[in-house]
Amino acid sequence: MSGQLKEVRNRIKSIQSTQQITKAMKMVSAAKLKRAQDAITQMRPYAVKLQEMLQNIVSNSEGSINSALAAERAVENVLVVVITSDRGLCGAFNTNLIKLGKQVIRDKYAAQFAKGQVDVMPIGKKAYEHFTKNGYTVVDSHWTIFTDLTFDAVKDAATTAMNGFVSGKYDAVEIIYSQFINAATQEYVAEQFLPIAKVENESNSGLKADFIFEPEKDTLIEELMPKILNTQFFKAVLDSHASEHGARMTAMDKASENANELLRTLKISYNRARQAAITTELTEIVSGAAALEA
Repeated sequence: MSGQLKEVRNRIKSIQSTQQITKAMKMVSAAKLKRAQDAITQMRPYAVKLQEMLQNIVSNSEGSINSALAAERAVENVLVVVITSDRGLCGAFNTNLIKLGKQVIRDKYAAQFAKGQVDVMPIGKKAYEHFTKNGYTVVDSHWTIFTDLTFDAVKDAATTAMNGFVSGKYDAVEIIYSQFINAATQEYVAEQFLPIAKVENESNSGLKADFIFEPEKDTLIEELMPKILNTQFFKAVLDSHASEHGARMTAMDKASENANELLRTLKISYNRARQAAITTELTEIVSGAAALEA
């Protein structure tokens, strides 16, 4: 009986230690989430408006814009950018992003993948490790972005994708990332990065964007397009960064709750075993006293 009590006590101590870790990680993630959330909420309206403007210009240009970044051609070679985190313990966050990336390749670019014409650019250690170990062709020059997350570092990755598209190395670029909704909710998104997608809206098909260009339209657009695309890429990275901390905070909160439930169950078991041991000892004492009196 004493051995059973000791085992339960050890399990209780172990779970209490784990719970301290999960609570600490939740607090750390909550602090990091606040900064990451502020960054994406401040960035998103600007990035969304730039993207709408760019798509509007491309959609209403009627072929008058000769931009290499908007050129549509037969898709032979593809680059898929998958943005995960560097660390785990954030629930199914990384798993869902990797699954979505593989699903996009399987459903949309199966023919190209079968010919070995699909490259993966992982952003984040988890994506890099998975796609490297599973035999994908990996562009491994930008997966460490989250060690020092800056606009310049993200710009280098976006430039790699854009240069590959302009040179004809890739005919399409897709970004897989997690869109931050709130601390408990993330939406996993597959988004076409290149060529620049046109907006197809039948209700607005008769409307033309009334832009005044200064200097010439082609010169201005060629200058603006890369900058806007850099912003879109940075937004996707910030979205995933905030989503990671939200997912980790939620996962650690659930882990702490589960630890509480386990502790409650173990303490009940411990008290029952302890009461049984006390009852057994009392029974032995009474039996011994009765034997002496006899």
